[in-house]
Amino acid sequence: MNLLNKLLTALRGAATETGEALVDSQGIRILEQEIRDAKEHLNRARESLTEVIAEQMAVQRKVNGLQTAIAEHEQYANQALAKNNEALALEIAEKIAALSNELDAQAVILESLNSNIAALKQSIATTERNIQGMDRELTLVKTTESVHKANEAVAARFSGSRSSLRSATESLERIKAKQQKKVDQMQAALAIQQEENGDRLQEKLQDAGIITKKATASAILDRLKAKRSEA
Repeated sequence: MNLLNKLLTALRGAATETGEALVDSQGIRILEQEIRDAKEHLNRARESLTEVIAEQMAVQRKVNGLQTAIAEHEQYANQALAKNNEALALEIAEKIAALSNELDAQAVILESLNSNIAALKQSIATTERNIQGMDRELTLVKTTESVHKANEAVAARFSGSRSSLRSATESLERIKAKQQKKVDQMQAALAIQQEENGDRLQEKLQDAGIITKKATASAILDRLKAKRSEA
């Protein structure tokens, strides 16, 4: 029984690791979809905010109209009192009371809408900042992933004695060696040519009597014989 429990625990652990590996392998794709979902919800929230603001504007117009109507009827009541028309003044006062009650009700609605709008705006602003942060994180993750893949590709091509990158590098070294050999051969040929040209120049200078030839035994003996004949 104890062995069976251990086997089940090991299987659950393997399944968890497999699931995590699958999630990790699709991590960027999942994050991109989550960001798209968040942006879609944000757009819906903006649309809802627009509708709430439109309702707020309508209620505000009602409030403004009721306030104007109350002010007008108060003037009417004062005019009726000025003419000692109590009955008309009372009737106008009843109208003012109805308008005031309606104004109070609309004011409560307007206050609630204002609070909801403020909360929605704050929530939308917070969500926008979060999404922007997620976008930055996603860009960083994708860039890092691209760098890792590039490094892995280079490492994979360079690994092994017959890898394409290693073969290309070896070919490049052979080409450079051949080029250097040709350069050395040209320099050697040039040096030989210069040396030969120098020897011929020495001979020409000696023949012209500009420089003396190197001393030889036969030349010295001929010079001595010439001096004896002169003597």
